[in-house]
Amino acid sequence: MVRALHFPRAVLPLAAVLGRLQQLLLSLGVLAVILVASGVPVTARWLLAVPALALQTAFNCGLALALARLGARTTDFSQLLPFLLRTWGYVSGIFYDLSRISSGAPHLVLRLLDANPVYVYVSLVRYALIDSVTRGQLPPHGWPLALIWATVATAAGYAFFWSSEEEYGRG
Repeated sequence: MVRALHFPRAVLPLAAVLGRLQQLLLSLGVLAVILVASGVPVTARWLLAVPALALQTAFNCGLALALARLGARTTDFSQLLPFLLRTWGYVSGIFYDLSRISSGAPHLVLRLLDANPVYVYVSLVRYALIDSVTRGQLPPHGWPLALIWATVATAAGYAFFWSSEEEYGRG
């Protein structure tokens, strides 16, 4: 069907991103119930999760477009991708406080870890939803970095994907 119909091929990776966003929103709904049940107060700061998730979705769209092009060329790439993304998540401090482990690391390593897009977006959502996360724990460059990552990933992913769009699904 992909070969028979003419349509913008970017719809395929973008649909995958929107499907994952829908799953994330359902998970965040469950998290909100757990947080409220745990005594975390609902504050206006929770509204900061909306722009953080919007920026993360833009970043994810750009990344999905770039990875879709790579996956279209290399069939084994789809087997390697879940391992790479899982490893990236573990390195980003999703399941633990990254600052505890990296406290003795060299300055350059600390700056690279702070600039990691996964860490940036996770930090912004944690700051928005969890009352115990104080302003001092949110990197001051969090919002600008989130905007930069979203803009760069979206523009670069779009350009990279569309530079070969006419070849997708052609054999």
